[in-house]
Amino acid sequence: MEVIIASDQNIVAQKCADIIESQIKTLPDSVLGLATGSTPVGLYTELIKRHREHGLDFSGVRTFNLDEYVGIPENHPQSYRTFMNQNLFDQINIKSENTCVPDGMGENPLDSGP
Repeated sequence: MEVIIASDQNIVAQKCADIIESQIKTLPDSVLGLATGSTPVGLYTELIKRHREHGLDFSGVRTFNLDEYVGIPENHPQSYRTFMNQNLFDQINIKSENTCVPDGMGENPLDSGP
């Protein structure tokens, strides 16, 4: 394992994006585990930039998110699905069927994962 120490969040986002870009270019059908919240937003911004400016291709990539609020539909403004759509998915060429966010409205939360 390599530990990378960086002086600010922008450098961290760029280093993480370098790793993900290399992975996608090596294995276009990569599976990525993604998180929500403020921490990964800089990374998502950098990935969007690389998609728009350099053609980073997400068409074969699949993603899995870790969590969702129970009792909130995916189109709710506070849902993690909405967060991911706004902060990444809607701005890159990933297929919606290749993005998995747990269903917050599932009958049994234990069965609502991807």
